[in-house]
Amino acid sequence: MEGFFDVANDVLTAIDDFVWGVPLMTLILAGGILLTARLAGLQFRQLPRALRYMMKNEKGGSGEVSSFGALCTALSATIGTGNIVGVATAIVAGGPGAMFWMWLAALFGMATKYSEGLLAVKYRSIDKNTGHVLGGPFYYIERGMGKRLPQISWRWLAKIFAFFGMCVGLFGIGTFTQVNSINGAITNFFDPDKAASVTILGMNYSWATVIGGIVLAILVGLVVIGGIKRIASVSERIIPAMVVLYVGFSIIVLLANLDKIPGAFVVIFESAFGLRAAAGGALGAIIIAMQKGIARGIFSNEAGLGSAPIAAAAAQTKEPVRQGLVSMTGTFLDTIIVCTMTGLTIVMTGAYQIPGLEGAAITTTAFQTGLPFIPSQVVAFVLMACLALFGFTTILGWDYYGERCLEYLSNGNLKAVKVYRWLYIAAVFIGPYMTVSAVWTIADIFNACMAVPNMIALIVLSGVVARETKDFFKRLKDADGDEDKMEPHVDYDNVPPIDSLTDRLGAKTAQEDTAAVAQGFATA
Repeated sequence: MEGFFDVANDVLTAIDDFVWGVPLMTLILAGGILLTARLAGLQFRQLPRALRYMMKNEKGGSGEVSSFGALCTALSATIGTGNIVGVATAIVAGGPGAMFWMWLAALFGMATKYSEGLLAVKYRSIDKNTGHVLGGPFYYIERGMGKRLPQISWRWLAKIFAFFGMCVGLFGIGTFTQVNSINGAITNFFDPDKAASVTILGMNYSWATVIGGIVLAILVGLVVIGGIKRIASVSERIIPAMVVLYVGFSIIVLLANLDKIPGAFVVIFESAFGLRAAAGGALGAIIIAMQKGIARGIFSNEAGLGSAPIAAAAAQTKEPVRQGLVSMTGTFLDTIIVCTMTGLTIVMTGAYQIPGLEGAAITTTAFQTGLPFIPSQVVAFVLMACLALFGFTTILGWDYYGERCLEYLSNGNLKAVKVYRWLYIAAVFIGPYMTVSAVWTIADIFNACMAVPNMIALIVLSGVVARETKDFFKRLKDADGDEDKMEPHVDYDNVPPIDSLTDRLGAKTAQEDTAAVAQGFATA
């Protein structure tokens, strides 16, 4: 069995190296740079305003959840194990320099995330039958690109995005990586030596892993059956406390090791540009650092992935730009704040250089080393609790994303969505028994496949994003900065509302609607 896993890991690694090659990294960075240029650095100029909007719900907006609730749903999927385990695996695989490329991708990724949120609201509509908001990349790919390039039907590209989005939720970020990391932390805390173990398919697993997997699957099942409103409700309660706990703990580590922080930055920058590699290996070191930094950065903040706009589309807002600004703060909080704290702690303590450590154990060791005055068991427990909360909310957020993708892919077949929920819970149950390297590699591969169609759409629709942004701030200026006195948003593209049957079946005319019904299709 171990031989099979070794071969599978080799195959997955080869696929990962291919999909995360120079072309994809160039597409993601170039897309972020283009959007930054067309928006005149909006992510830097308007960050204070975005942070204010994050905490202040808009009056009179339509949607399923508040802007803060939509952000928390998005953050529940982004602030996860990528911030604790993902950063560690990136530094181990790509060196400390991976942090620099993670930062760079995040700074440009803020413009990307802004554009995603704006387009999600602009091209969304309300399903007349279910009341669900229909929005996200599949809709701005189909409707936005369809209007810009009407000679081509872009529904096929939207379907590709939806398929890989569903796979990312079911086999990648949503389940395997989160559950594997959570149970790894639980096992390291309660049974690090695997004294109480059981053999499953020829492999030894701690009873802590088995019990943890069962409990987690049950808890996930209780929440996901409730849909977006329950997910948003749980996320609104857990996310703020979770971030405060982890950030507060990280600040203590950094304050206790202030003298080591400058040296950590030096190591990061030198590693990013191959200055610490052996002669002749500088270029290879740079490429690996870029690959792991950008890949793990996208895993963590999801800028360009196309997941966050699925949640943004459900926000109660009437201004696409406003929700774009709120969405943008997610990348700032996730990578620039949380990931930086984790990365600095790992680099300045040298935990990434200790042989035999992987995943959550690297971050745990780093915090224990940086806080020698706190009992190691207390440090391990706090990190285990943070990782469990991070992972749990990420699992919830990605269930919602996967369901929306499947709704689009299956033309609104709600029976398929119900089956998906049970498959999702089953994947949560399976996750603990996979290897760390395999689950992260699988996640990277699906992330890449999901990002490509979304980035193509963002580049094509960059002009729409720039025009909407210019219009919003002109109206705000004309109202002397008072949002209550602003002229209402006008959709100059005259995007028609989505009829539920037309949308789900892809029918374009009344005759096609009638034919579809005659074939036995019906809205749920």
